[in-house]
Amino acid sequence: MKLTELTKGDKAEIIKIHADKPLKDRLSSFGVMRGEELTVKGCSLAKQTMEIEVGTTLIALRKEEAEKIEVEKTSN
Repeated sequence: MKLTELTKGDKAEIIKIHADKPLKDRLSSFGVMRGEELTVKGCSLAKQTMEIEVGTTLIALRKEEAEKIEVEKTSN
């Protein structure tokens, strides 16, 4: 499932990032990489942006970026 399918409070494990190298590198610099667990902290209207927490880092992602992150929902 895509990150954009999650809602506030959901937790998930990152399975794969379907992005080009520059975006993958930028995301990994924030700790967004395969195997990491994230929590959705909030979403704007129509999910144009999402705020996620990976470890202790809060990250805001555009919808286009969030759609490229494949996740597997874990129990809350």
